[in-house]
Amino acid sequence: MSSSTIQYSETRDLPIENILALYRANAWSSAEKPALLHKALLASHSLVTAWEGDQLVGLGNAISDGYLVVYYPHMLVLPEYQGRGIGTRLMQMLMARYEGFHQHMLVADGRAVEFYRKCGFERAGKTEPMWIYAAHDH
Repeated sequence: MSSSTIQYSETRDLPIENILALYRANAWSSAEKPALLHKALLASHSLVTAWEGDQLVGLGNAISDGYLVVYYPHMLVLPEYQGRGIGTRLMQMLMARYEGFHQHMLVADGRAVEFYRKCGFERAGKTEPMWIYAAHDH
């Protein structure tokens, strides 16, 4: 598993089986809604992926107005590939597209908080994260 064998892409040709394997390996509840997850990813403003051969090993997406604000909802790397710089590279690809935007936003929890700090994010002042969430994994 050399990181030199990882290929990065902006393809939207993503078989649902590859997506579900990645989301299930990371215990993301959106895997329980496969058709909607697939449609949501394909409708993203930006979508970047990491592959080893024909195996999807990482994925990140962005939702944006295209001018001022970008939100990064999904960043996943297969657990056995984490710690190899794949997520960092995917974030760099996404953030480069939105360089100069007024606001880059995301929600992070657990180990992801430190990862995003290393990518340049910080707590948003005195804000409180809020949501209406249809799953029960948090």
